[in-house]
Amino acid sequence: MKYIIILGDGMADESIPALGNQTPLQAAQTPWMDELARRGKSGILYTIPQGMAPGSEVANLSVLGYNPMQVLEGRGSLEAASMGVAIEPGELALRCNLICIENGKIKNHSAGHISTEEAGILIQYLNERLSGNDVRFFPGVSYRHLLKMKNGDKHILCTPPHDVPGTAFEQVLIRPETHEAQATAGFLNTLIRRSQDILENHPVNIRRKEEGKDPANSIWPWSPGYKPQMKTLAELYPIRSGAVISAVDLIKGIGVYAGLERIDVPGATGLYDTNYEGKAQAALKALREKDFVYLHVEASDEAGHEGNVALKIQTIEDLDSRILKTLLEETDRWEEPVTIALLPDHPTPCRIKTHTANPVPFVIYKPGDTADAVTQFDERTAQQGAYGEMKGDEFIKTLFQ
Repeated sequence: MKYIIILGDGMADESIPALGNQTPLQAAQTPWMDELARRGKSGILYTIPQGMAPGSEVANLSVLGYNPMQVLEGRGSLEAASMGVAIEPGELALRCNLICIENGKIKNHSAGHISTEEAGILIQYLNERLSGNDVRFFPGVSYRHLLKMKNGDKHILCTPPHDVPGTAFEQVLIRPETHEAQATAGFLNTLIRRSQDILENHPVNIRRKEEGKDPANSIWPWSPGYKPQMKTLAELYPIRSGAVISAVDLIKGIGVYAGLERIDVPGATGLYDTNYEGKAQAALKALREKDFVYLHVEASDEAGHEGNVALKIQTIEDLDSRILKTLLEETDRWEEPVTIALLPDHPTPCRIKTHTANPVPFVIYKPGDTADAVTQFDERTAQQGAYGEMKGDEFIKTLFQ
């Protein structure tokens, strides 16, 4: 038996009056998701443990059967693994966004989805002006980067920038949780303010403003942690090998610690214009060679953060017609059966433009198993599925049974 999880990041949502009180998943034309629901069994999954913030790092670790309360050390250290950046003892890693500040407020978390090329120039410039023996920046994809700090204290309270668009940045600066962490919080807040002076009139940002684009005029460090300690999936479950396919360093980093081979797909952007077909073909190739594939698609989450309902529906339909259709039609012809699971990691409602901790719908199709009565894939119908409610590692254990 082969296994694949197709993860549509942030696909779940709320009822939207403009859609006749449907969610984007309900409003979208998704014949292949519905076909999967007809073949399989559905349920809903709680991916966010009580008391934890509904971040993608928490949710994806939960989907893969890990307890985030035990293994999570922040996004920074996970993304560092994907980027090939070693986290040494005594080093603190943080996700570092390039964001747009306008009139003292956070306009958006992505500097208008700045290009990777432009962002790389700015990160290099920041290293020339701000880095030293204690701190260094590492370039990632688009607005997503890494900050590594020696002798930093992880006991600081950082606000994800995608949670607070429209908020004065001074109100959500880093705060220490302990007396010992005061120096770390103060140092990072100084970096934020200095970065604004350094970046505002950089040629990249001058050109972006002339073109009507948002400037990347501030850094925003968050999600701090040290190097995590995780067992691989092969140590936990009956699989020998696996792969992770994503445009996002966070997911690829989780895959690295989970013992999965990282597969990079040319043209995978993490946005609506990602290379859906390339991801589908990469997943099929990996499935022929390995036992398990974790296929992550970011586009719906970014549409939710933008509050763009039409774009979110488009990204859901693209996943359906350009990935799921290909995977179902191809694996139906294989001699070896393939178990296929589909789900979001968390909701990203367009109304509030950020994540929530509400449960998500899922479906698992195992060739030869009796299907339940569910014939559509969405937040409401999944509640009627045979699997009912799940949490923790119940989903992944059910997948591999």
